[in-house]
Amino acid sequence: MSEMSDIMARYAEVIDDMSDLACLIDRFADRKVICLGESTHGTHEFYAARAAITERLVREHNYTIVAVEADWPDAAVYDAAIRSDHQRRHAERPFTRFPRWMWRNQETWDLLHALRDANRQRPSARRAGFYGLDVYSLCASIDAVVDYLEEVDPTAADEARSLYGCLKPYCGDPGAYLRNEVARGHSDCEDGAVQVLTDLLRERMDGMALFDAEQNARIVVDGERYYRSMYYSDVSSWNLRDEHMFDTLQRLLAREGPDAKAVVWAHNSHIGNAAATEMGQRRGELNIGQLVCEAYGDRAALIGFSTNTGEVAAADDWDDPMEIKRVRPGLADSHEAHAHATGQPRFLLDLHRAEGAALSRPHLQRAIGVVYRPSTERWSHYFEAELDRQFDAWIWFDETRAVDAGHAAPKGGAADLFPTGL
Repeated sequence: MSEMSDIMARYAEVIDDMSDLACLIDRFADRKVICLGESTHGTHEFYAARAAITERLVREHNYTIVAVEADWPDAAVYDAAIRSDHQRRHAERPFTRFPRWMWRNQETWDLLHALRDANRQRPSARRAGFYGLDVYSLCASIDAVVDYLEEVDPTAADEARSLYGCLKPYCGDPGAYLRNEVARGHSDCEDGAVQVLTDLLRERMDGMALFDAEQNARIVVDGERYYRSMYYSDVSSWNLRDEHMFDTLQRLLAREGPDAKAVVWAHNSHIGNAAATEMGQRRGELNIGQLVCEAYGDRAALIGFSTNTGEVAAADDWDDPMEIKRVRPGLADSHEAHAHATGQPRFLLDLHRAEGAALSRPHLQRAIGVVYRPSTERWSHYFEAELDRQFDAWIWFDETRAVDAGHAAPKGGAADLFPTGL
């Protein structure tokens, strides 16, 4: 066994079941922010484990914010489903765009049921909410802002339609927007998006509806900038996205008050401290985990999840159909290979308790998103990371299976009740 494997074996806290794992996380329950990662976007065990942890944090430790790597307007539909008393005017069929399986799966359904049941025992003001942190919903967010203004100020709604007009024709083809607007150095669209946001802030009032509209207006601004930066293949596109997600988390915490506590779901590459990886050290990228650490210090906990082999729901390329793919065993000298060598099928590694120089050395670590390309495994899905600086704890499942994504593709003629069937 290698030095790293020996350390993992010595300090591993064996996990018997998901409720056992949820109890192990109690040691972090005093933190203001707990970030729960995943090394893939399509693994059952990661969703089920995070759901068990999240339910315990909500029920036993007064966490009221569940913020996930998802689009705000779509997540708002789930939020309404678990709170019961919030009605949304848009995105009635949430998460219908690629990658549908990330949030239309049985594991998410089970989480929503658990959160709704927990909320039924609480007054409205203290119910847990489900929020999207991401920046991809530019067009849905435009519609949401206009819908809000249509109700409170139809004249302002007409002005917003005009200011957003240059963006709407490109909703079906962001590439066309990039070619026709960004390449010409034209900034009218960005100026218009900022103007709508400024007008909303100027008329700021209390209430979830306005908060929702303001958040959608921010998404339009940051989404336009994000697509613009992608055109230039700039590292700033990654940073802009994670800064937007962190800013959204900060706004949610501020809205809930000084005692608010949040649990965040996102990929390991977003919630592990980028400063401890080649992302930050070589490429100049930051992420939510790094920003949370800088803002909250020991009031935050970053918890990663990884696996060696099994199955995963993923696609060959962006916008391709979902497939159930075999996950190759971890490469030599990767965190995955060292964990597999312990012979333990499931464990938690508390990196504040574990000791050993190997934990501070960079090792390969796998990252599978919604696209998985086994033929280029090393270059497509691995980066170097120092485990003890990247996470506060690391959770291991040696063999995993794909999420149950039947809800991502309802059978022909079947009613699409997800999640309104709650």
